[in-house]
Amino acid sequence: MIVVTGATGNVGRALVERLVDAGRPVRALTRDPQRAGLPARAEAVRFDPGRPAALFEGATKLFLYVQAAGEQAENLLAAARAAGVRHVVLLSSGIIQEGADEARASHPIHVIHATVERQIRDSGLAWTFLRPNAFAVNALHWAPQIRVGDRVRGVFADGLGAPIHEDDIAAVAERALLDDGHEGAVHRLTGPEAISNAGQVEEIGRAVGRPLEFVEMPPEQAGPELFPSLPPQMLQPLLKAFEATVGVTPEITDTVQKITGEPARTFARWAEDHADDFRN
Repeated sequence: MIVVTGATGNVGRALVERLVDAGRPVRALTRDPQRAGLPARAEAVRFDPGRPAALFEGATKLFLYVQAAGEQAENLLAAARAAGVRHVVLLSSGIIQEGADEARASHPIHVIHATVERQIRDSGLAWTFLRPNAFAVNALHWAPQIRVGDRVRGVFADGLGAPIHEDDIAAVAERALLDDGHEGAVHRLTGPEAISNAGQVEEIGRAVGRPLEFVEMPPEQAGPELFPSLPPQMLQPLLKAFEATVGVTPEITDTVQKITGEPARTFARWAEDHADDFRN
């Protein structure tokens, strides 16, 4: 049995679908099993961090999503180990780099993920860390603007990234869970090519069948309009991270192809896969 936390998230859902298709028993943890819309062959279980022992009965492997674990990570890991789980695959973050400078190490996202990585290392479980950089699915924050018009307001038009398709992350997670040889490995994950923020909007326009224009706005004007779900204390660190990508070639890895045998999908492919999310 493989337990998947964050089962209704972008990566978690894709992973559940992959494992079910592979004929593997999956326990998908979610806050609301009745409304989760997960595959029928997956065992959808209510995620109750206060009763962790019941979540891992009969399981041997765990896919852990940092935001799902929250402050309960240590308790969850202890309960998983006691129940017989032997290997945990963590969806961490590419912001974590060995020998990171003080500014990077103090970044809130770095602190959150590094803390859970340390807790896993200390848990006695075998582990694999997945460290993706930018997610292509983050482009969905432009969807409300694109649904009602052809101009997209955003910051740092020339900021570069190599965003990764969420299903490519799930494909690597699947192999890390099912194949031998991933214990103690850190897999850095990116898309296959660099693309600017303005370029992403252009590719989304191609996918939806109409030209879109990226309109750059001053970062000091960014806030709830662009990032309505972002905690206020995260805004300035996020904007600084975006600013640091302007004119800087992003990290690009071939990890997806090495592990899955298939090349990572381009942002253009992601936009095609999600075209309906940007339509009315």
